[in-house]
Amino acid sequence: MNISDTTTVRDLAAGVPGATRVFESFGIDYCCGGHRTLAAACQEASLPVEDLTRSLEEAERASQDSGAERDWRREPLASLSAYIIDKHHYFTKQEIERLEKLFDKVCSRHGDNHPELFEAQKTLYRLKQDLIPHMLKEEQVLFPYIARMEEAAGKGRAVPPPFFGTVQNPVRMMTLEHDVAGDLLRTLRDTTGNYMPPPDACISYQTLYQALASFEADLHQHIHLENNLLFPRAIEMEEGAAPEFQRSTDPPGEHRCFGH
Repeated sequence: MNISDTTTVRDLAAGVPGATRVFESFGIDYCCGGHRTLAAACQEASLPVEDLTRSLEEAERASQDSGAERDWRREPLASLSAYIIDKHHYFTKQEIERLEKLFDKVCSRHGDNHPELFEAQKTLYRLKQDLIPHMLKEEQVLFPYIARMEEAAGKGRAVPPPFFGTVQNPVRMMTLEHDVAGDLLRTLRDTTGNYMPPPDACISYQTLYQALASFEADLHQHIHLENNLLFPRAIEMEEGAAPEFQRSTDPPGEHRCFGH
């Protein structure tokens, strides 16, 4: 892929193997903030665009040599959805439980000297309250519908109209909820000082901050796969569907709410 400073971060994350790891290392938001150009992202982060471009090119070459990454731009949407659930949804649910227990332990021992721990704990709880029902809506409603739509498109037939009218409606809702999660992650990072434990941190304290950093990185990748790959491809598939399928959806403005 041609790497240019006018290319959006989203397109680079989707098209350049290894790009998401590079963006993580430079602190570039590639999931919720992926609409920015590479130049704009570098300017905001006070980074020379040449340095980031060079790192992206090196990551692309290394990934091509190893052949490790799957190209989710071409894999079936059902496969991508299953991958998101099996890898990222599962990890998120399991890790939230682990982080809650770590927070309880660390707050009880260090909360008096480090009150920011309680603020970080509250932020994680808000993330949990947002993410658990969010993932459930994807697993039970949106992802199965995308799979049915993909199967129908492959056979050139229509699918029964969904209660949400058009796939763009739940996608819009899920994207907005991703933005909220992104804001909470930034709050968590700020509250914990970029996950840097203080000098008096015990092993559990250090483990908590390491786990929070890993949790953030995984959630960034999780949101990237949905915002930048799954959702745009689903919308494109619906827009390119057979006329009889297009007539099965509600006109704009007449859809019913999704998940509320």
